[in-house]
Amino acid sequence: QVQLVESGGGLVQAGGSLRLSCAASTLDFSNYIMGWFRQAPGKEREFVAAIRWSGSTTDFPDYANSAKGRFTIGRGNAKNSVYLQMNSLEPEDTAVYYCSARHRTYSHINYWGQGTQVTVSA
Repeated sequence: QVQLVESGGGLVQAGGSLRLSCAASTLDFSNYIMGWFRQAPGKEREFVAAIRWSGSTTDFPDYANSAKGRFTIGRGNAKNSVYLQMNSLEPEDTAVYYCSARHRTYSHINYWGQGTQVTVSA
């Protein structure tokens, strides 16, 4: 069974930074579009950032408007891992953050992590 394992959430003051990581030993991430979504209390899950890559050097990141200029998605040092570097955090960024893996060819194949809480205090 495929498991996406997230880590790195926590409590931070406004203006601070956090780095989330997502790993899955049984997936070849190069076959997937890797993404981060978030869900705040009482709100729907929303897109934050995604990345796909071609070969070892070419990445194609994409960001929600709310993340542009503050968040960076990238491949982790470990194989089959991605990260989300979040800077200049705001209280509005408080949410549970989920890692997702959607197959690039068979889009109905979509895996989710269990979520990690990010809380930004004012």
